[in-house]
Parts: sequence; structure tokens; C-alpha cells
Amino acid sequence: MPNIKSAKKRVKVIAKKKVNNNDFRSSMRTAIKNVEKATEKTVAAEKLNIAIQKIDKAVSKGLVHKNYAARQKSRLTKKVNEMK
Repeated sequence: MPNIKSAKKRVKVIAKKKVNNNDFRSSMRTAIKNVEKATEKTVAAEKLNIAIQKIDKAVSKGLVHKNYAARQKSRLTKKVNEMK
């Protein structure tokens, strides 16, 4: 447990940021799963746009690595393009 006042504040700030980051990461993963579950190409394309936006935002926030984001976007786009 921290003794210094600034260290105590950092513990609170980090805890708050951790909750926000986990919530956003969870919503990003849900968006990815929604694209994977979509059966129609038009619906999947709409959900893909939402997922790509969330993935890009996660990269800008530093939640995920840029290579992970590129891999996910590429994989999902390929899956949507292969739908009939």
C-alpha cells in the first residue's frame, strides 16, 4: 500500500483507467464476434465498419498493438468478402 499522497492518487487513477480500458476492449471484442456471427453479407459489412472503428480507436488509445489490429481487420474483411 502506498504511503505518499501522490502514489495513493495514482492507485485511484490507474484503477479508474483500468475499468475504462477493460470496458472498451470488451466492446471491441464483442464487435469482432458480431462480424464473425453475421450470416448475410450486407449485415456483416455494416458490422465490419463498426468493428474497424473500434479496433482503430483501441490502437490510438494504446490498448492493442497495431499489428494485432491490422491482422484482425484483414481477417474480418477477408471473411466478409468471401460471403455470398
